[in-house]
Amino acid sequence: MRADVRQVAGEGILLAGGGCAILLQVADPVVAAGVARHSDFAERPMARLRGTLRYVYSIVFGTTAAADRAARHVDRAHAPVAGARDPHRQLWVAATLYDTAIRIHSRVFGPLDEASADEVYRAYAVLGTALQVPAELWPADRAAFAEYWRATLATLRVGDDARRIARDLLHPRKAPLWLKAAMPLARLVTAGLLPAELRAAYGLPWSARRARRYERAFTVITAVYRGLPRPLREWPMRHYLPRADRA
Repeated sequence: MRADVRQVAGEGILLAGGGCAILLQVADPVVAAGVARHSDFAERPMARLRGTLRYVYSIVFGTTAAADRAARHVDRAHAPVAGARDPHRQLWVAATLYDTAIRIHSRVFGPLDEASADEVYRAYAVLGTALQVPAELWPADRAAFAEYWRATLATLRVGDDARRIARDLLHPRKAPLWLKAAMPLARLVTAGLLPAELRAAYGLPWSARRARRYERAFTVITAVYRGLPRPLREWPMRHYLPRADRA
């Protein structure tokens, strides 16, 4: 299918990959340590997700002023966190956002055509370069990204910090009732999206039966979501990015 980055990044269904992206990020021990020591993750389980959404939507859909403001906010938040401004860690965080977004979008809408896939890939680089990632550090093309992704996955280590974050994320103690009601499905989708090695390292239960449930769940989610009107599908973007801040 044909699409540009705004059509991809604006789809609310990408939120289904949020848990997977966070667990990929904190599988880097430096990222996990920063989150564990400088984030009230357990007390405010939605805060990191909201912050990430505001950043992504501001960079992709926002005015220049809104994008600059979002980048400065993230920089200030990262200032006291050891390793958080390391461009290689920021590259990894941006890479997880791209990878989960493109996998969810392809699952729901089908693969992008080659030209669109290349365009969307190049556009996602701005999520890193708006911070401390030099443009030349973003892999040159999708083939280079695939190699970077494979190499980085091999270096990840799920430690105690990452497991605590996963527990707080997937079993929130303080959350609205609607979120708690959605968590069984969220846990299933998150586990299904993770690479098998990381799923096992996090101790997330998996079996042939769970795999079938995951496939059935995505089939239903896809059928329902694709029937929604675009304004409703883009509600998260419209909610987190005020009209005045949109380009």
